[in-house]
This record gives sequence, C-alpha cells and structure tokens, in this order.
Amino acid sequence: MIDAPEEKGWDSHVMSTLRAFPTRKKNCYSIDMEGKTENSTFTVERVLVRASFYYGNYDNKATPPTFNLQFNGNSWTQIVTHQDNIIYTEMVYSLIKGNNISICLAQTQPNNIPFISALEVRSLDPYAYRYVNSNYHKYPLFFVERLAFGANTTIRYSDDSRDRIWGPVHANTRIKRNSPYRSVNIDDEPLDALRTTLAQLQEVKINRSIPTMEAFDPRINYDYPPTLVLRKPGMYSSGNMVYSGISDPKIPIHFNAYFAEPNTLNSTEIRSFNIFVNNKLYNTEGPIVPSRLTLEKVFIHNITSFAINSSYSIALVPTNDSTLPPLIIALEGFTMGDKLVQGTNSSDGNSLDSLLSTNP
Repeated sequence: MIDAPEEKGWDSHVMSTLRAFPTRKKNCYSIDMEGKTENSTFTVERVLVRASFYYGNYDNKATPPTFNLQFNGNSWTQIVTHQDNIIYTEMVYSLIKGNNISICLAQTQPNNIPFISALEVRSLDPYAYRYVNSNYHKYPLFFVERLAFGANTTIRYSDDSRDRIWGPVHANTRIKRNSPYRSVNIDDEPLDALRTTLAQLQEVKINRSIPTMEAFDPRINYDYPPTLVLRKPGMYSSGNMVYSGISDPKIPIHFNAYFAEPNTLNSTEIRSFNIFVNNKLYNTEGPIVPSRLTLEKVFIHNITSFAINSSYSIALVPTNDSTLPPLIIALEGFTMGDKLVQGTNSSDGNSLDSLLSTNP
C-alpha cells in the first residue's frame, strides 16, 4: 500500500494499490463486455476505457517509469508516470469483432517496469462521439483534455452518467492527464492583430440549431456535457480568453467547444465574440452569440502547433460591438487514431482529417 492523494472524484484506496509487471515484455488484461439483464442479453458496442497510474515511489527507487499501452492489438499511448501525481489516460472506441477488450502494458526501456493502479471500462451509446463519416466506429478517439470552465472541482459520476472526468481550469490538483501541457489565460489587453482583422470583417449573425439546456437528455444528446457542467457559469474575462497547449504538429487535436448565455441580457448588452486559432479567424460564417439557456456546440478541428514543442492557441476575442466579454461552458480535446485492427499493432496517433465531419 502507498499513500495516494485525497482528490475529489478519485478513490484514494483504489489509487493506493497497484500491479507491477517485472517479468515479460508485455502483460495484458482481458475483459469480457457481454452481460445479461433479467429479460434479455445486451452487448456493449462503444466503450470508454480509462487507465490510471499512481507511482508514489512504491519501489523506493524514485524513478517513475515510462512504458506503452496497447488495446486490442492497437497502439494507444506512451505513459509517462510521475513521482507524486495521479496520471490517467482515456479513449473511446467501438468493438468491431466480439465483445472482448484487451489492454496491454509493454515495457520499452530497461528497468522501466510497467504498472497500473486502475483500469475502468464504461459503456456508451453506439452513436457517442461520432466525429467521422459512416465508418466512425472503425477509428478510436484519444482524449487530451476535458474542461468545465465554471467548476471549482472535478465533475464525474454520478453527476456524469458516463463517468467522464470534467476538470476545473484553475485548481491545485495532483491529477494529471497523460497529455501535453495546456494553459488558459485571461488577457485584459486586446490583441492588436486580431482586433485589426476583426475590424475588417463584416459582422454576420447566423441562426444555429441548438438544443435547450432545460431539455438536456443524456440518452439523446449522446456526448454533450452533463447537466451539472451546463448549469455552472462559464469563465468570464474582461478581455480576450486564450487557451493554449503543446502538440505534435503531425497529429492534429480536435475540440468540442460548448457555449451558452447564463444571464438575461438587457437591451444595451451584447455578448459577441469570434474564435481565432493560431491567430487566424476560425468561425468565418459569423461571430458566436450565445443564447439564453441554450447550448451551442462548435467543432474546432485540425489544431496543430507550428513545430515540435511549440504551442497552438485558441482565442475567444470580443467583436467590436460587444459590450460583454467572451464566455465558454466546456471544452473537450482529442486526437484520432488509425483505423482499428484486430490482433496486430497499428502506428500510433495518425490523424484522419479526410474523414472528419464538422457536423457530427
């Protein structure tokens, strides 16, 4: 037993135990996903899989290991563990053949002994996270970030029936995703280059088809944030809001951004803003104007850094006629893997830009 940190949404007793694999280059878990109800048999088709790791210096060597994860013969990710933080990674994919999930830990460096603290599998609706064409079920999604901007603590089950983890933006936490660095900055000073571009644009407001927050039903809106995330106010700023991170320029990150207006605005108040990706206007069809008690989902795809270890940025910038600052409710970031194979490894993390749909 080791002493795991006490963090909301995480069972410290579970994270205080682990299984290490000092023998063999690869060790696997096999999970059967077929079950029965009282009246019928059900088969899980689309699943969320989460692997968690807490080193805690269990071996008294003070050398957190690095190793690889694989699933059903496919590459998942490289795990870089930490001395004192819980590290976790998660993905969504469909079971193509049968109902068995195989998760393997593979040693890649001498004396880097793979270990795992927890392995969780959650069933999803077959249509959840359908970001590619009719063959979407043949490609895995690897999640980079899931943020609830109005939250001050982690939100997950039972507030999210799918047990997704929605993290707060500003918090002292020892929970880390196994993903590149990201940050959110509130900039009170306008970005001159963006403002100049905005002044040259024709302001065109459009009508979007969006579900009401009051009518939110997780059984229908297959991948929307849970009600608790939607009811919390978004992040406000007195100027621009910039989300930034570091990514591999060869592996685009795709984002779901959720917006809503929590307040009743008077006749003199306007909240209107644009999305800039790497200083380039993204929403060319018109500015974002959040509606009262409605949820708008914007799919921001193919975000990359300019070079290895350089950063990308997503900026919310007020339009010239806006009297109120931008706001955002939630943000999800993910990468897309290779086409799923059975029994053999595929290369890790290649993007499938041609299959992406901006209207999933």
